[in-house]
Amino acid sequence: MKQRVKWREVFGNTAERRLVLVVWLAGLSGAGLFAGLVRVLDWPQAIGLVAVLSLLGALLLGRVFLRPWRALFRALEGLVLSYRDGDFSVGIARTEDGELGELVEAHNALGRELREQRLHLVQRELLLDTMVQHTPVSMLLLDPAGYVVYANLAARAQLNAGRRLEGGSLATLLPALPLALRELLEARQDGVCTLSEGDDELAWQVLQREFRLNGRVHRLVLMRQLTAELRRAEVQAWKKVIRVISHEINNSLAPIASLAHSGAELLRRGQVDRLDIVLETIEERARHLDGFIQGYARFARLPAPRLQKTRWSELLRRIQAEVLFHCECPADGEARVDPAQMEQALLNLLRNAHESGTAPDAVALHLQREGQRWRLEVCDRGSGMSDSVLAQALLPFYSTKRSGTGLGLALTREIVEAHGGEIRLRNREGGGLMVQVLLPGW
Repeated sequence: MKQRVKWREVFGNTAERRLVLVVWLAGLSGAGLFAGLVRVLDWPQAIGLVAVLSLLGALLLGRVFLRPWRALFRALEGLVLSYRDGDFSVGIARTEDGELGELVEAHNALGRELREQRLHLVQRELLLDTMVQHTPVSMLLLDPAGYVVYANLAARAQLNAGRRLEGGSLATLLPALPLALRELLEARQDGVCTLSEGDDELAWQVLQREFRLNGRVHRLVLMRQLTAELRRAEVQAWKKVIRVISHEINNSLAPIASLAHSGAELLRRGQVDRLDIVLETIEERARHLDGFIQGYARFARLPAPRLQKTRWSELLRRIQAEVLFHCECPADGEARVDPAQMEQALLNLLRNAHESGTAPDAVALHLQREGQRWRLEVCDRGSGMSDSVLAQALLPFYSTKRSGTGLGLALTREIVEAHGGEIRLRNREGGGLMVQVLLPGW
């Protein structure tokens, strides 16, 4: 039984078969020409003429047989150019087997993958644009010249009575804006301002960030209303104040009432020798309650600082008379501060450092001049603070101590900010806490 010859297995893929076929045809035609010409010409002439005719025939046959390849390569080139232009909807019909067919299929698979990714990206952009347009936060994107590139619906309603802002200049909008908001936008600063709307005053937070987009610096402006959040926070703060005050007053009044009753019983029985202990305890609880109330009163009635030129060495020497700490301070440093308020603020920080469990000689205060400001650092080697405590430690009435009022750090922050400074807290490497106070140098 004869076995059928599989030419694909003999010659490999289509490209190889066509090349072999061209060579065979050129060889056969050359052999035929040589057999005919050798009868009328001598050997050298016949060989030369056959070589020339065979080469011309091979070129002609090659051009005919390679025409589909050229068309395929042009199609692949056009496909790549379409991908470069962002058009992924085109493809190539597979007409070849072997390696060229696999190449065509790979390009088609790439096109399908790019189409799916682009569709997914378009859907995500549509979702993001819908969310940005309908968020209550006003959003403006400004180019380097101050022209509006993008504005969502909230920004249009707040700044331009609902009309489009794209293409306009922010400078043309500023004169019609409230003064507080205009100053923040002109200064390109973050901040909170109060805007009047009818009979209500609304608090707005302004955040501004710069970033590079398409090689150019753009500015993103975010404005969100804080009125509801501030009111909720105010209510929560008042609830906490009431709870803390009620708890502290009850903790003092209950023992006082009990001791007063016991003193009356001792007096009725004639046991006056024990009355001094009762009266001393009543006095101690009353003084504690008075100190607690005075602390809240000082926080509520903190006056504006009376700035005067003060030598740091003298101020810190007075503080060292009340609490122990290691001091690093320039001998001739001076600042314009309220001495009494700054002394109270630093005493609060140093006492907190001692209460952290740090050894007395490990509490340190570092002071140095940095350009146009002073930097003070109060350091301890206690247990530090967790992230959640760090985030809330400066809030009024927040305390992790069982008997704490939550006013020490809050009062310190009020004093520092009233002096035009800022306060920061962070954990130290190796354990402990660092409280950093930055004050203007004036």
